[in-house]
Amino acid sequence: MPVSLSPDQLRLWMGAFVFLLGVISFVSGLFVLLARAMNRDLQRMAAHTARLAQKGLVEEASGLVGNTSALVVAITRLVQTAAGVGVFLIALGLGLMFVAYRFLLLL
Repeated sequence: MPVSLSPDQLRLWMGAFVFLLGVISFVSGLFVLLARAMNRDLQRMAAHTARLAQKGLVEEASGLVGNTSALVVAITRLVQTAAGVGVFLIALGLGLMFVAYRFLLLL
């Protein structure tokens, strides 16, 4: 049996779906920011890398210092990328919720 929707009902369903997508995007952005960017393993790795760099400076091992600085740069980029993805998802979610709200106001 085919389901027939009036234009207002279709608009309501579309608005609700876009709003739900916005909420999902917002929550996943918060998760990425809180769980991925602030990961304890990354913080521990950064601390160990800093100690390794200090040890390389004390023992005058230039290769060790160079590799350690490259590792610090890589860890920093990893955290920045995770934070950037989280902020983008939060902004996308807020935008989708706003668009759905404005779309539903026209009813």
